[in-house]
Parts: sequence; C-alpha cells; structure tokens
Amino acid sequence: MESSIIRHKIDEFKICVLIPTYNNDKTLRRVIDGVLAYTNHVFVINDGSTDTTLAILESYEKQISVVTIPINKGKGNALQVGFRKAKESGYDFAITIDSDGQHFPHDIPNFVMKLEENQPVLLIGSRQMEQDGIPKKSSFGNKFSNFWFWFETGIKLDDTQSGYRLYPLNFLPNKFWTNKFEFEIEVIVRSAWKGINVVNIPIDILYDPNERVSHFRPFKDFTRISILNTFLVFLTIFYIKPRNFLFSFKKKNIKTFFKEDILGSNDSNKVKALSISLGVFLGIAPLWGFQTFLAIFLASMFRLNKVISFFFSNVSIPPMIPIIIYLSLLTGSFILQDKMEFDFDVISFQIIKKNLVRYVIGSFAFATFCSILSGVISYFILSFFSQKTVKNA
Repeated sequence: MESSIIRHKIDEFKICVLIPTYNNDKTLRRVIDGVLAYTNHVFVINDGSTDTTLAILESYEKQISVVTIPINKGKGNALQVGFRKAKESGYDFAITIDSDGQHFPHDIPNFVMKLEENQPVLLIGSRQMEQDGIPKKSSFGNKFSNFWFWFETGIKLDDTQSGYRLYPLNFLPNKFWTNKFEFEIEVIVRSAWKGINVVNIPIDILYDPNERVSHFRPFKDFTRISILNTFLVFLTIFYIKPRNFLFSFKKKNIKTFFKEDILGSNDSNKVKALSISLGVFLGIAPLWGFQTFLAIFLASMFRLNKVISFFFSNVSIPPMIPIIIYLSLLTGSFILQDKMEFDFDVISFQIIKKNLVRYVIGSFAFATFCSILSGVISYFILSFFSQKTVKNA
C-alpha cells in the first residue's frame, strides 16, 4: 500500500509512533528513518542514554519530537512517559517500536489497516519465534508469558512479549504498578480486564547479534515478571473471575435463570441438585464475604454448575440473615445441650464467647442439614420436570 495512503490513515486515526531508546545508537537512525517513511508523528523517548544517541536525535530536530529522561528508569517508565505525552498532544493511538533494530517499520501499515476492523483494540506484533537466530531463552520466555496471559485473561495469543504494538491510549488504565520490562505484561493483562480486545498480527523480525543490544537482565527481570504474574494470578482468582461472573449473572432475571440455567442446563439432575446443595451450604455456613468466591471455586473444582451454586449461595440475603442466625444458635444449643438465653442488660466476654461457639457449631450443622434437604428436594423436583418434558415431547 502506498505510503501516502498510510499517512492519511495515520492522520485520520490520530496515531503516533513511540520509540523508547536506551543506548541503541547502532540501530536508532535506521529505525527512525524507516518510521519517517510513513509518518512524522514520532516521539523518541531517550531513557537516559549515555552513548551517541543524543547527537543522533539532534540531527532530526525538525522531523520528530524528543522526550528526554535524564536518568535511565526502565522501558516501562519510558513508555508511560510517551503515552502521557501522546495523549497531551491529542493522539488516540500509539504504535510502539523498539529501537534495537529487530522490528521493521514496513509493518506499520499492517497495524493501521487492522485498526480499521476493530476498535478499541490493542495489537501485538507476533514474531516467528521458531526462525533461525532467535535465542532459545526468548522462545521459552515467550511461551511462559503466553501461558500466564491466557490464565489471567482467557485469551490465547502466540506472542505476548513483542514490543511492537498499537495501544488505544484512551482505554488504557490510568495508573500502572510497574516501570521495567514487566510493564508490557501488566498493560496487556489489565487492558484485557477492561474489555479491550488484545490481538496478534504477524510481523517480520531481525535478530542480528552484531547490532542488537538487549538490556534485559535474565535474573532480575525474570524475577520481576514472576512476582507480577503471581500478583496478577491472585487478582484473577479472587477478584476478576468473580467480578466477571457477577456481571454476567446480573444481566438475567429470576425467570430467565430458572429456565436457562436450571431447567435448560445440559447438566444431569444429580449435578444440578449437588450444585444447589453446595450453594445452600455455603450461603448458611459462617463464611461471610467468601460465599461468592467459594461457590465458584468449589463448583469448578468438583465440576458442578457454577451459576446454580452461586445463585443458591445468596440464600443469606439481608431479610434472611436474622432467621439464619437465630436457627443456627438454636441448633448450636441443641448440639451443646445448653439452654439459649439472652440478657441484653448483662453482656460480658464470656457470654459473647459462648454464643459465638454456639453459633459457629450450630451454623455448620444447620447448613449441612439444609444442604442435604435442598439437594434431595431439588433432585425430585428436577426429575419431575424432566419426565414432564419427555411426555410433552
């Protein structure tokens, strides 16, 4: 495609190109010249370079914008500085390209054309990691990153580590937690969590050991990435998945829920009944604040219906809480063989402790009873509806 058409589309979509650089004077000029063939909307973020980078950038004084960071603070920080500068300048999208010469500017049109198909979207250039010259450690690191990205977002990608990307500036998180190499993982995971489509597009790549200068520190940076992924996995399990589940669940009314998720589910009546039983147990047991997570987690672990378990775990809605607590205390008194008495004029630590023990023991017992009862009743009801459906058919 002609560069004039690409220039027009870059202007139309308000796209700029960000080139973060740190001591890559061997390849920097070639990268800048290649980018200028398609656009003059270029920001080079000089991240504290100590080689001849400054002199190179001065020779492009009228063609590009230069953002200087006096002391090297890491690629993630340089990208964030570039994002802020681009947004302040009125751009909606930013293409990031590494300055070490591994990326080819002739792939810029691919990003621009893909943007026409899908907005908002975050595009990541997918490298052919099996080609000759690519270090084995890079290929392994990419597969490692791809797996955790899939676990954290549910999105399968072939390449999550490529720095050749197109970012939708107005849809990125407002604040970030990292500022080194691990930033490029954080930004795509958190963007996916916000509902942004994260997509790979094929790109060419060049690994020339005589030119390329890598600032990746295997031990330190891999440790940082591992710590970040541990934190992201924790958030995925305890916040993101329950949140997404709740959002999808809230779109349904009660009638639709019973029709689609209970009667219309492909699960067996046994699985549905066990799912109800699990939900009721968790809703009554003294697990306040953890019912939602436990309902989804345990239902997944035992291959039950997550939607049904979650729904019935909400048996402890506010109007029912006083009744559940009272019946739990009553059950606890029966098990402990002591009389339940309340004297609101005399409150002591011993009385609180005694009632707390009575409540905990009673609530687990009451939850177990209700769980079994609801499971048995629901199984017979579901079996009745199943037979009725077969006869009508």
